[in-house]
Amino acid sequence: MKKESIYIAGPMCFYEDGYPRWYVMRDRARVKGFDVTMPSDTQLEMDPRDLRKNGDAIFDNCVRCMDASTAILCNLEFYRGADVDGGSIYEVGMAYARGAHCYGYTRDKRPMAWKYQNGVLRDGVLYDQKGRPLPYSHLPFSPNVVGSMKIVEGDFDDCLQVFALDREEERKRRGGRVPPAAPVPGRTLGDVGKPVVYLAGHERYAPDAVRRYAGMKALCGELGFYAITPADEAPGVPPVSSDDPYTQAYHIFDRQQQHVRNCDIVIADLNDFHGWEPDSDTAFECGMGFQLGKKLYGYMADTRRMIERVPNLGAAREYRDACGCNAENFDYPLNIMFACSMTIVQGGFEDALRRAALDLEGTK
Repeated sequence: MKKESIYIAGPMCFYEDGYPRWYVMRDRARVKGFDVTMPSDTQLEMDPRDLRKNGDAIFDNCVRCMDASTAILCNLEFYRGADVDGGSIYEVGMAYARGAHCYGYTRDKRPMAWKYQNGVLRDGVLYDQKGRPLPYSHLPFSPNVVGSMKIVEGDFDDCLQVFALDREEERKRRGGRVPPAAPVPGRTLGDVGKPVVYLAGHERYAPDAVRRYAGMKALCGELGFYAITPADEAPGVPPVSSDDPYTQAYHIFDRQQQHVRNCDIVIADLNDFHGWEPDSDTAFECGMGFQLGKKLYGYMADTRRMIERVPNLGAAREYRDACGCNAENFDYPLNIMFACSMTIVQGGFEDALRRAALDLEGTK
């Protein structure tokens, strides 16, 4: 078991009693014989005058811990809305790109149609608060979350127990005649003569996604890029026809993860989705892209600091939100996993694309 090193992911560090919980999780994993890579175990020097420098240092430390890990166990409880903590899903994307074991846990694996509050049923279709047909309503989480990891219903201890059991079963299989799993695929897209841009964002859930993507692709072409979108088929990933929502989800995930491998640049819509977090599919793709060495750009309509964007109780109460969780105070508009790994511009897709084109021109 010492060959496995677990990265414990989740927004626990923002909870009022988060660190004691985190350390109990670490100790329970160690009792089972696993090593644990905990970012909080490293003492960092914090600069009271430069909050962004502090955020960058914490991000770099998280990257080092991730690089030392062989598995991730992630808290998938909803966070500031009907979605998972975006920074945690970013880390899942990193872990998946490295070929690490990916596990998640939640107390509620019911479909989104059950869990999403304030949905509106109209003419047989369930809509979210922004008027979109509720994305992945038959799944407990987004396709990239469902497809990339084993999701355990229960708490961290339940997830740890399943993880340990799976490692025991692997040890038995290594002594048998079961062939090993296929290697993680590489790039399958041939040379197109241009930088390849992947358009990550929640446009994928819109009823008119095809029309929107056509306009975005045209703009990419004008600026010298070749664009691929979540709606496109991926070379090497054969289409799948099924009525089963989990089969559909895995195919969507497989296609989208291949797009990230095939691109040179990820341009991500980081606007709030079902709360105060980006959508989980995009968060996963950003983390995966970072780990694979892709260039990352993000865009937001509002790039004020998180302590200004997320309603909270102010400095005297450590910027805690309605649930008692900290709004991060690193002078960034979003969780440091995003903010410290990419260029984030205020505006829309075209603004981010033009920034990418400008940066590319400057490197020639």
